Amino acid sequence: MYVLVAPCIENPAYRARGITTAEDIQHFRQAIRRCQRFSIDMVPLPCPETIYLGTDRLPGSFLENLATPEFATILDQLEEEVRRTIKERGGPPLAIIGVDSSPTCGVNATYYSSEKQPGRGAFLARFPEIRAVDVKDFARYRIYLAAPLFSEAEQAYNLILRDLLEQHLFDVYLPQDVGDTSHTRCREEHAAIFAQHIQALQDADIVVAVIDGADADSGTSWEMGYAYALGKRVIALRTDFRIAGHHERVNLMLEESAIVVTEKEDLPRALGSLLA
Repeated sequence: MYVLVAPCIENPAYRARGITTAEDIQHFRQAIRRCQRFSIDMVPLPCPETIYLGTDRLPGSFLENLATPEFATILDQLEEEVRRTIKERGGPPLAIIGVDSSPTCGVNATYYSSEKQPGRGAFLARFPEIRAVDVKDFARYRIYLAAPLFSEAEQAYNLILRDLLEQHLFDVYLPQDVGDTSHTRCREEHAAIFAQHIQALQDADIVVAVIDGADADSGTSWEMGYAYALGKRVIALRTDFRIAGHHERVNLMLEESAIVVTEKEDLPRALGSLLA
């Protein structure tokens, strides 16, 4: 299992002078951690811009710096090199991990001209048959699983969801694994569990919430609201066939703050799994 990655993800020195931010570095590091966590080989792509313009280059668009026959020849040669690598690896990668805005390795947007426009960069466009993912999206893989956890059935179902998500290369925080679950736990432990869950919600990239039941679990509802206020993406799972109204499955506020799916098998696709 491997991904092809823009080389600047592992070595930001490949980027043009002055464009790398602290947020970029954070995303690059998280992408590397995800690969390490799930034993995904990172195979760096060659950097056409560095080959053509050198390492200490000023930022510029494709039309400004790269729209030449010489650069097109470099892209031809590098495409052949990458396709040889894919063949030697025995098949295509899970994805190409690119860096948006790059004139060559952009995924969703690229500086083809002086203004950013949608589409792939010039190098990634050579591989239309391979899924491409922006590094910022690939770096969002830490999930907080918000769900009722008070019965054996609920806890067993949560374990099934965790295993499903981890099979799709997501790292899952499971609240039921934290602290004493007996009714006799002390106030100090209450405070410690609350603080740990808050930190996990803040650290998570995405919240997956189970909202089954005649009314959604109160703790899960609180966690969804807190995540929404933090600007986190929330995916809600509602397998319960009961509905609250003509246009509501469970609760307007919960549904409007989340993407709702009705089968657990739909979670990986809603999360953008590379294996879905």
